[in-house]
Amino acid sequence: MLQPSSHQSLQVAAVPAQREPVRDRDDDAPWHTEAVCRRDEAGLFFAPSKEPTAARLSREEAAKRVCARCPVMVECREHALLQPEPYGVWGGLTAAERRVVLARRRRRDLELKKAAHAAGAAGIAAAG
Repeated sequence: MLQPSSHQSLQVAAVPAQREPVRDRDDDAPWHTEAVCRRDEAGLFFAPSKEPTAARLSREEAAKRVCARCPVMVECREHALLQPEPYGVWGGLTAAERRVVLARRRRRDLELKKAAHAAGAAGIAAAG
């Protein structure tokens, strides 16, 4: 979520969950200049203190609907995963969902390293 302007009502569009990164954008312009959330209220993307669970879930779903129509959703999500952003909805994922994605990536990377090591060891044994 970036600096918002005035609050506007949400307009929901049916959009696939994953998109290709925007490629025709000026290379000098940062990805966030095209973020849809720049036009929405920051409170939609970040939890107020002591927010009741039902209100949080409703707010997060509304934020995800904004993300779903965003042309830079993939870039936003990757930014939040690489930083990592500990709060808010970024790229259509909550902080908890991003933690799950990061844990899966770590497990996948570990499995790939183990597989590469095993393949290397097998190649050495076969050559010897």
